[in-house]
Amino acid sequence: MGMVGPTTFWSSYTFWTGSSIAASILAINTVPEYTIGQSIAKTATTIFFAQWIVYSIYSVLLYPRFFSPLRDLPMVKEGNHPLMGQWYAITGEPSGEPMRRWINNTPNDGLIRYLGLFNRERILLTSPKVLAEVLNTKNYEFQRPQLLLRGIMKILGVGLLLAEGDDHKFQRKGLTPAFAFRHIKQLYPVFWSKSREMVKTIEDVELVQKKPNVEIEIGGWASRAALDIIGVGGMGQHFNSLSDPDTELNKTYRSVFSPSRQAQILGLLTFFIPAWIIENLPIKRNEDIMAASKIARDTSFQLVKQKKERLARKEKMDADIISIALESGQFTDEKLVDNVMTFLAAGHETTGSALTWSMYLLSKHPEVQTRLRQEVHEHINHLDNEINDTIIDGMPYLHAVCQEVLRVYSPVPMTLREAVVDTSIQGHYIPKGSVLMICPWAVNKSEELWGPDASEFNPDRWMKPGMANSGGATSNYAFLTFLHGPRSCIGQKFATAELACLLAAFVGKFEFEMTYPDEEIIIKGGITARPKNGMRLNLKPVDW
Repeated sequence: MGMVGPTTFWSSYTFWTGSSIAASILAINTVPEYTIGQSIAKTATTIFFAQWIVYSIYSVLLYPRFFSPLRDLPMVKEGNHPLMGQWYAITGEPSGEPMRRWINNTPNDGLIRYLGLFNRERILLTSPKVLAEVLNTKNYEFQRPQLLLRGIMKILGVGLLLAEGDDHKFQRKGLTPAFAFRHIKQLYPVFWSKSREMVKTIEDVELVQKKPNVEIEIGGWASRAALDIIGVGGMGQHFNSLSDPDTELNKTYRSVFSPSRQAQILGLLTFFIPAWIIENLPIKRNEDIMAASKIARDTSFQLVKQKKERLARKEKMDADIISIALESGQFTDEKLVDNVMTFLAAGHETTGSALTWSMYLLSKHPEVQTRLRQEVHEHINHLDNEINDTIIDGMPYLHAVCQEVLRVYSPVPMTLREAVVDTSIQGHYIPKGSVLMICPWAVNKSEELWGPDASEFNPDRWMKPGMANSGGATSNYAFLTFLHGPRSCIGQKFATAELACLLAAFVGKFEFEMTYPDEEIIIKGGITARPKNGMRLNLKPVDW
């Protein structure tokens, strides 16, 4: 049967059905007394389920323990349920949290094996050499599991984030010039303008000047600011989410990327029922997805259409990403729309998450907040100043704080890869279909890579001589927030620059603390890591 996995599992049904029908016909013609009522249908159904039971016993109980070529890898010991492996820890804790423990508690040489639902094998990657091989050297031998991407593809299309193989190479090559720093630095004034708009709107809407210690929920503001920034910087379009939180596009992305209980149940069912059946069930989640996809795609199509018309009239194009990609002439309208959808989703969700966790960590470490505010005020004497890349990038402590936030709370906690061919990693045989777990939340806090204080928030690790880009880690693969290799985040410079601007404006304008300092922060599952119940802060304006 080969490696046990969802794809292999469902493809077996074709064989089981054919062999069951053939066996039932043969039995009726040769030994009818051993058939079920001499009925082909009843006999075939019985044989089919007999095969399913045998295969289930083999794949769940026998294969992972006695036959799997991965069984000699270091194995997680905690919570090793006979049928579910580590499933209860994986589903009962925030995404990536169990992996944080395992990477520090399980002796390994770069690979750790653990078991998921019905003992499906997973491999956690832990060392720079292993990560370099998977993410770089053999990048195209390990792809995102298509079963898990079908739902996202229905919404976003196949833009750069979801493309594989030659399609990914083509899109990456075509979009790379648009993300060059010479273009990104032209967007710093845009980032600052929207950051300034965010703090001024918060001040006005929340009546910060009129009340002491005004309480706000920062997560929503962070998402809206990030959506407006990706709108202008990525598409040259003003979405006005800061001034109006109920814009159609903002509500659309909130509904799609806020995982409901129904969405989680549907995701679980894809392990047992073919995805095409799940996607066509007449239920509210599917209806919401289709409606949201139409709204976002129609908006994206109009953006591309408007830009093409400007290009045809030979008008000067903006410095935004899609304008630069359009001018290259390498993309069809469909691919441009797919990438607009992708950048809107990935760009604002991740930055919104990063800014939210920045507020959390700076609330927990008021001394860092004070020191950062002093640096911001030294370099920018007023919120209304014009800002460029030289000013923002000239603040080393701001850079250190942003890097440390992104290390401690990577917006995307983990991502999966599946071996599409039989291959190897550092000499270990990896069969086709094996699923690998790449977990920034674990690697970014590995004590082996970052030292005994790996779990602590310490921006000074980035301030030591020669440490501004490494934080003291000996390998760049110790910092996995943006991944590495051909599939690394193409928008890394864009994302870090906008986070720096947003953080500088907020810290420069407000002193803040958590409304409920002792509150247990429950992390919401999903593509990005967010506090489930929001992040509530008390604000006090400061002199700037």
